[in-house]
Amino acid sequence: MSQHSHLEEGHEHDEHAGMDKAKIWKVAGILTLITAIEFIIALWAIPGGHIPQHVGNYIYIALTLVKAFYIVAYFMHLKYEKLGLQLALTVSFIFIIYFIVLMLIEGGFLNIHMMSH
Repeated sequence: MSQHSHLEEGHEHDEHAGMDKAKIWKVAGILTLITAIEFIIALWAIPGGHIPQHVGNYIYIALTLVKAFYIVAYFMHLKYEKLGLQLALTVSFIFIIYFIVLMLIEGGFLNIHMMSH
């Protein structure tokens, strides 16, 4: 019988070598920093009148997308997957968000139209 090692079959795990304890702590620190910024905005900047509510909402959305990137890329290991899978998941996610936004816009127009008649 022939013996197969993981290296012969192309299952090298060298690309995952970047996820050591230091990298995990670095990503966790970045996520903690982003969360702290969100709390500062929510508890000090908006109530104190330093930034308007709508600007705060855009900042929340941007920071949440950055946090989602770090979680998916590092803790769900998407960063280490092949480009084809990354693109398939990213494009699918963009279309889902696009369709949700479209449905919300159309629902708002329908609600306004129904209330006026």
